[in-house]
Amino acid sequence: MKNLIGISTIIAIILALGLGLSSCGNQSTEKPGGSSALAGDVASQVYVAPGEYDEFYGFFSGGFSGQVSVYGLPSGRLLKIIPVFSVDGEKGYGFNEETKPLLETSHGFVPWDDAHHPELSQTNGETDGRWLFINGNNTPRVARIDLTTFETAEIIEIPNSGGNHSSPFTTENTEYVVAGTRFGVPYPQKDVAIDSYAENFKGMLTFIDVAEEGEMEIGFQVLLPAFDYDLAHSGKGASHGWTFFTSYNTEEKSTLLEVNASQNDKDFIAAVNWKKAEEYIKEGKFKEVPARYAHNVYDEHTHMATSTMKETVKVLVPSECPGLVYFLPTPKSPHGVDVDPTGEYIVGNGKLSADLTVHSFTKMLAAIENEAFDGEIDGVPVLKFEDVVGGVVKEPGLGPLHTEFDGKGNAYTTFFISSEIVKWKVGTWEVLDRAPCYYSVGHLMIPGGDSKNPEGKYMVALNKITKDRYLPTGPELCHSAQLYDISGDKMKLLLDFPTVGEPHYAQGISAGRIMPKSKKIYPIEENKHPYRTMGEGKARVEREGNNVHIYMTSIRSHFAPDNIEGIKVGDKVYFHLTNLEQDWDVPHGLAVMGANNAELLVMPGQTETLVWEPKQEGVYPFYCTDFCSALHQEMQGYIRVSSRNSDIALSWSLGEDEEVQ
Repeated sequence: MKNLIGISTIIAIILALGLGLSSCGNQSTEKPGGSSALAGDVASQVYVAPGEYDEFYGFFSGGFSGQVSVYGLPSGRLLKIIPVFSVDGEKGYGFNEETKPLLETSHGFVPWDDAHHPELSQTNGETDGRWLFINGNNTPRVARIDLTTFETAEIIEIPNSGGNHSSPFTTENTEYVVAGTRFGVPYPQKDVAIDSYAENFKGMLTFIDVAEEGEMEIGFQVLLPAFDYDLAHSGKGASHGWTFFTSYNTEEKSTLLEVNASQNDKDFIAAVNWKKAEEYIKEGKFKEVPARYAHNVYDEHTHMATSTMKETVKVLVPSECPGLVYFLPTPKSPHGVDVDPTGEYIVGNGKLSADLTVHSFTKMLAAIENEAFDGEIDGVPVLKFEDVVGGVVKEPGLGPLHTEFDGKGNAYTTFFISSEIVKWKVGTWEVLDRAPCYYSVGHLMIPGGDSKNPEGKYMVALNKITKDRYLPTGPELCHSAQLYDISGDKMKLLLDFPTVGEPHYAQGISAGRIMPKSKKIYPIEENKHPYRTMGEGKARVEREGNNVHIYMTSIRSHFAPDNIEGIKVGDKVYFHLTNLEQDWDVPHGLAVMGANNAELLVMPGQTETLVWEPKQEGVYPFYCTDFCSALHQEMQGYIRVSSRNSDIALSWSLGEDEEVQ
């Protein structure tokens, strides 16, 4: 395993530095936009008539935006931005009192993250439209989005991790979502010399249990060597009960990894038998390890999130748990690890390999049974490479990253360096088709493409470089997504559309699996918010020392109350706004002049809270920020702020009716 890097790898690295020269080299001969390759009828294939719905939802990670964007496919229309790890002034997310707890961590309030991989929940290996999970890579976290509301319902922090990249991929029935550490970190976390990496650092794989109603908790963690764990996918069918993680930096180096992590002949796929892990947990063969991490949950009835700090996790050590983990040698620096719909084939996308290696689950089990081992690392047996290979796709392209499947026996792999997607046949390993991407494609997405039953009509390429595809917007351009028709023998490019942030991965699902369950309002009678106002007649203002609580309602087209006096400099003013509407798509906003946060955007039947701390005397307007009716501009009010020692009574009014506390 200590062979020096080969000449083919050196060539691949040189080509990688060119950022996909084979495709980008054609740019100078194309017209701006590069649309000459498209057939004349493609517009009709992506056109969705006014009033009609798209066939599919596409959920795209926002990368460094920390959000999820939702597109209709095939139109490429942006439907919604879902705030997850980053504060969002549009919706008041992370600014209002109800959602602030979702962004709490063991490091305090962290209002940003790097969101890479959306993953839909599955039942019997098929996407079911209940939830979407997404990882936070920087401060290790996993979020769950409720697809009845398209809002973040829960975020759990991942302890003992540094970077959370191989995450949050589901098992066949969403028993678990997984989270592998990208960076090795000291275990336990402590002050040690960085060059003691091999001695003091470890890698951790986390299995997050998902309850029937969706709530997450950390089931267990698996302690492994301090490799960098990159991506993951779980088995299905016969391989159900196993999860596979790619790794690189098996050299366990901490500096100049582009050289120092390229010394070994191969890296590994870690195959984790989580069914065996459950047995060990029941037998008590785990270590209860101190670990401080936040678990944040939004309650749909109280409309409030709470943050709870957890103190321990269960850790399994492979040397003490035989049969828990095996290492499958795989070509150097693998990115994706992808399991075909049958669960038999495990594709290791080795970025520095000229070939695409496919492992066989059946052969893996036989190698384990026959103890076909090539040594062990930290108690983890290393299986013999030749005993687990199921097939090889010969010289398909340069820089393979990620593979998905169409349900017809075909696989599609992205090649970053040669800037193309290659279609090949599972089982015969022959290349069937190739299509250029513009430019430097990373992941691809086929709706259900990592499930047992892909909906293989369309494929989306997620490209990293966009030059000359869109009108210039300064030094930075939006990343490009490209939609392909894969219903026939040949891939057919249909559409380019710009994306938000840096999408690393996406998931797609037919609209019919989500639309029937979509929530249109929050029933007002189910509102259990402690500061709700159930009707205009109960609107009021109450003082508790320096805290003032405004119980406010909104309905087209006024607030109640709309004039408030008796507020003093130094008060902490809580606007608790209840939207009394019970009609779909009638949110109301609230913004206050001088507030040091964002607006509220309150859905029908919902209550949200904005905190305002006036710093100087005056009369300050507030208004509705979401256009709601012909008299939207009239939906406004005033709040009077007097000096700290003022004796002006607290009063409020709507029209001619005035009340005094």
